[in-house]
Amino acid sequence: RIQEEPAAAFAPAQTGKASTQLSAFEDELGAQAPLGFFDPFGMLAGDATQERFDRLRYVEIKHGRICQLAFLGQVVTRGGLHLPGDIDYSGDSFDSFPNGVAALIGPDSIPTAGFVQIVAFIGALECAFMRDVPGTGNEHVGDFRNGYIDFGWDDFDEETKLS
Repeated sequence: RIQEEPAAAFAPAQTGKASTQLSAFEDELGAQAPLGFFDPFGMLAGDATQERFDRLRYVEIKHGRICQLAFLGQVVTRGGLHLPGDIDYSGDSFDSFPNGVAALIGPDSIPTAGFVQIVAFIGALECAFMRDVPGTGNEHVGDFRNGYIDFGWDDFDEETKLS
């Protein structure tokens, strides 16, 4: 009798499967066993419309691409590869500034005017180019080609596009 009680403590609890509004997204691309549709922060818990889901997916893809570019920039500059030439008229070369966060803060950081130019350039890209323009042949969420660039994706069948 003593040995049965500890074993029962580790047995899985018997619960019924809860039905939620999130089951509407179980068939979306990316939902897979054993988790199914995974919403750890409950961002679709209240107003779970298809429009809200598509907007969150769009933002997730865009932020993921920004993170990929930031990581690539970190790896390249830490590897010692910098643009040739001077970054300003006073003769400071690109490799004269430190890598990583030290390039933004610290004694040898990029001047404030240069930092403002970088932020303004990224803002211009965000507002003018890195957006989803309806009616320009975008094939999927996050397709920012907007009819300008063709990587040959149009020639792939549906199975190849999903792989």
